[in-house]
Amino acid sequence: MDAPYVSPEYLRSVAESPHHQRIKSRGYALMQVKKGHKVLDIGCGPGLDTIPLGHLVGPSGQVIGVDYDPRMLAEADRESHRAGVSGWVVHRQADATALPFATGHFDACYSERVLQHVPRVRATAVLAEAVRVTKPGGWVVAIDTDWGSFSVDSDEVSIERRIMLVHASRFANGYSGRRLYRQLRYLGLLDFTVEMFGLPLTFEGANRLLAFSEQLALAQGVITPEEWGRWRTSIALANQYGSFFGHLTLIAVAGRKP
Repeated sequence: MDAPYVSPEYLRSVAESPHHQRIKSRGYALMQVKKGHKVLDIGCGPGLDTIPLGHLVGPSGQVIGVDYDPRMLAEADRESHRAGVSGWVVHRQADATALPFATGHFDACYSERVLQHVPRVRATAVLAEAVRVTKPGGWVVAIDTDWGSFSVDSDEVSIERRIMLVHASRFANGYSGRRLYRQLRYLGLLDFTVEMFGLPLTFEGANRLLAFSEQLALAQGVITPEEWGRWRTSIALANQYGSFFGHLTLIAVAGRKP
């Protein structure tokens, strides 16, 4: 089962967190973006990256964001107008596995938390297209989630692991983060940088992520009602005593096109 639709409001709330701002800033740095550069953002959503990138490249450059969702693109256009960068930041509907751009058109390509929603074979095709449209010497930067790293501290480890396996299976490509290096290396990039970012989770944040997955695990018989009760009790008590801990890892991979 696919993960539920993600709204622009949710994406914005996540992107504005200090942890994600740190990840985004590092991603931009890995692209080595300069004034006058042409940059592509694959899976641009509501323009959360195209607008900051637009400020980095300036009016002499260009940022193009592509997405399949017209609602996201409309929101991105509104935001670029508000930010005063719409003259050189544009958003287009496109299939990321067949980008409508010439080979070597961009100085850098960026994708963040997109490939987790793309089936594995298509994700490789998306990365191949990113490499194709990047200039020789340009950088491809992909950042994605490894849902296999999602964990919550509990003495009910067996129950927790089974729930997390169900949660990862809800994504089309739930282990996308760990696959990025291998995929991009096979595509011929050089001079790799691989960095990992740990995201601590609050009790409320973990509950938002897991609420549906727990019900799915129950419906599938992966856990029993009695086990679910034990699991909920264990993490509720941890929260009550201030000892709740959960985390998730995002992985950034940057490579240069030869």
